[in-house]
Parts: sequence; C-alpha cells; structure tokens
Amino acid sequence: MRRLLLVAALLPLPALAQAPLTQEVAAILGEAPAGTRFGLLVETQAGEEIVAVSPDNRFVPASNTKLFTTLGAYPVLAELQAAARGTAVRLVPAGDGMVDVVLVGHGDPALSSAPGCTVQCLTTLADAVAGEMDGATRRVRHVVGDDSWYPDERWPSGMSWNNIPSRSGTATSALTLDDNEALLTITPGAAGEAATVEGSGYYTIDNRVRTVPGSAEAVAFERLPFDRVLRLSGTIGAESGPVTLRGGIDDPAHHAAWHLARLLRQRGVAIAGEVQARHLPAEAADAQAPEEASLLELPASPVTEDVVVINKVSQNLHAELLLRRLGRLAASGSVADGQAALHATLDEPAKGAGWYLADGSGMSNYNRVTPRAVVALLHWAGAQPWGEAWRASLPVAGQDGTLRSRFAATPLAGRLWAKTGSLNAARALSGTMQAASGRVLVFSAFANDMPPGGDAAATAVLDRALLAIAAAN
Repeated sequence: MRRLLLVAALLPLPALAQAPLTQEVAAILGEAPAGTRFGLLVETQAGEEIVAVSPDNRFVPASNTKLFTTLGAYPVLAELQAAARGTAVRLVPAGDGMVDVVLVGHGDPALSSAPGCTVQCLTTLADAVAGEMDGATRRVRHVVGDDSWYPDERWPSGMSWNNIPSRSGTATSALTLDDNEALLTITPGAAGEAATVEGSGYYTIDNRVRTVPGSAEAVAFERLPFDRVLRLSGTIGAESGPVTLRGGIDDPAHHAAWHLARLLRQRGVAIAGEVQARHLPAEAADAQAPEEASLLELPASPVTEDVVVINKVSQNLHAELLLRRLGRLAASGSVADGQAALHATLDEPAKGAGWYLADGSGMSNYNRVTPRAVVALLHWAGAQPWGEAWRASLPVAGQDGTLRSRFAATPLAGRLWAKTGSLNAARALSGTMQAASGRVLVFSAFANDMPPGGDAAATAVLDRALLAIAAAN
C-alpha cells in the first residue's frame, strides 16, 4: 500500500481528479520488479491530463529516440530528398595505365549485394567498372571504399561496446552495404558432428557449433572490435532447419569495397593491389575535398520510405544515417551537426530542457527524455499537415513492426500507434491510442532501472497500465 501511495503522490492534481483510475494504474505499476522506475503521461488530444507518473523526470528512451530523429526530418523531407545522392563509383588514374576503383558513399542506406537485387545494386556498379577494363590499356590497382561524405563517427557516444559485434550496433558510415551486416547461415549436420557455416568470406569463422539430437538451437557468436575472426559457439538440433545470424561490421567502407573487388574478379577483372578504405577524420569535418567525376552514380532511395523502415522495425543504422543527413543539409554531416538540426526544429515543440540525445537511434545510454517532452512533441506532430503521414510510419499494435505481437487480442489491437524502445534496463512506448470511447489519447511511457531479468515483467506492467487507461476513457 505504501508503494501505491508513493506512485499516486507523483500525480499532479488534474490526474487525481480521476482517483479510481489513478489508483488502478498505481496498483498495476506497483507489481513491477523492485527498483523499476516509471514515467508515464497520458493526455487527450486537447491536452487534458489523464494520468501522470513522474512526467518531468528524465529517462533513458532507447529507440524512442527515433521519434525525435524522424520528426526532426519530416519538416525538411523535400530538402533531404533533393540533397540525397546514391552510391557512386569512380575510376581514378594511378599511373602506368592503372586506375584505382573508388566506391563512394553519400549516406544512402539502400545499396545491396543480395541475390536477385533489382535496384540500388552493387552488381550494377561492378558491371560498369568491368565494362571499362580491357586488361591491356587499363588495369585496376586498388579498390577503395570512400565514406568521407560524413566524418568518421562510427558509433555513438554512450553505446555499450559489447553491442559492436551485433547488427544493432554495427558501425555507421556514409558507405553502407547490406545494412552493414554480415550474414551467416548455420546448418546442422548429423548428431555429434560440427554444424556447417556459410558466409561471404569477409570474416574468418571459428566454428564451434555442435549438432545435437532434436530441433532446438542455441547458437551464439562473439567478436572483438576490429577483429576479423568471428567465433561461433553453442548447439543446433539435427532436426532444425538452417539458422541465420547477422553480425555487425566495424569498417563498412572496407567491407563494401571488399565485396566490389570480389564482384570484379568474378567478371574477369584482375586487381593488382589491395582493398582499402578512405575516411574523413572527425576533426577534419570542415575540410571535405571537392568531388571528382563518377563513372556511375545510382539514384538515391526515397527518404520517406526510409522513415517507415526506421520506425516500423526500429532500424538503428538508418536512424543514425538520417541524423547525419540532417546535419549535411547545412554543414558537414557530423553527429553534432545533426543534433544542432534537431534542436533547431524540436526545441520549441518538445520543451527543449526536457530532452538530451547523443545519437539518432537510441543505442546510447547517455540519452535522456521526459514523458512530458515526448507528449508535447507528439501533440505538435499531430497538428502538422504531414502529421498523419508520419504517424503511419509507426508500428501498429498487434499488426506490424515491433508491435506485431504486442496487444494482440486486446481492445488496443489495431488502435495503438507507437514507437517501441528496448535497451539495457530500459523499455519505452510512446504514441497515440484510441480509447474505449473512441477518443484519441496521446501518451509516453517509460520503465528504467529494472533488475536483471525484469525487462519483460516491466513491459507487461506498462502494457496493462495502458490497457486500463484506454478502457476507462
């Protein structure tokens, strides 16, 4: 009972007017794992406060950070699209009839080496280069990946280093291929034998996965930062199908150039030198060199479609690239430039003092926001002419994206549009929902500081609280 009263004591007077609902929400939150810290604000579209729990306290937002990144981009979508450029390839004379093949990234996230690729394909660029080589008067020296369109800031400040080997923590680069992920397929053998591992060959595989009876799989991988050895361990059932793992890339420019070199060799192009990478040091961000002419530049992908990807599936790399795209509109494309662009647009609608972000994706533990700042931002977005289009990029409860399996078979299925968030001891959900009465409520909910193993329980508690609020309104 004491805990319930403490939660209720945090609620401002307008929320206390709905005493039964306040008490019900407090009781639900009181069932969370000990030590969990909650922030919750729910308002009507007119700004009437329904429930408030620590609405002005600061919380780690995890991927709720993407709300800020995409909303900062939406007012300037036309400018972003006009400035967008696709990946290009250049042939740079290197003497003695040789050329360096330079693959140049411009921040477009869509370049692909996947079989069956039809647009934004690395094979298109490889074909263009191969068509210019005759082996006698023009030969390839080095194949170079150039990501100097943005300063070399691969990981956000405050991201846990152990995330680096994973797809969630893959490095950000102006030259991106296959979402900067290394794809591995693990296939079981006979029980007692080693599993078979297939990959591109970019990483050396230390395979310690054993096949066991049954169909269960428990495969893990690890890799030290900047190490090209990927260690696989665990077990896979003999009756299991192939298992797919996706790892992160530390040097995306080198990775993309390596794949281009492989494609060129497949086309009969001899490469005398090495695969190299060219970066722009962060301290030289204002000294980007003038660009040379390209042999071929692919068309840029649509920014609006990328916003949908960012919000629906919570794509970290694309969010980081969008932050840098914002920064490149007026400056060098550094993280600081992107942050300045966000603040210029969002400080007033999101109550500037209520938020601080170190990245564009939410992987940084330095990020802090308040529920009140997020709700204010959502009110602002809803009043914009593009507000409904932006809301359509959010996951829908029980239907798609990161909410596909949440709120299914509840009254909020298909009636809640929100951005999820998940990080170490941090869970978040912010957006809009249609209450039982039919009116739309704007909300922001956070759970932080859960004990180990308490994340799922805290998420369930937040979901139950939102269901109770929707039912009562």
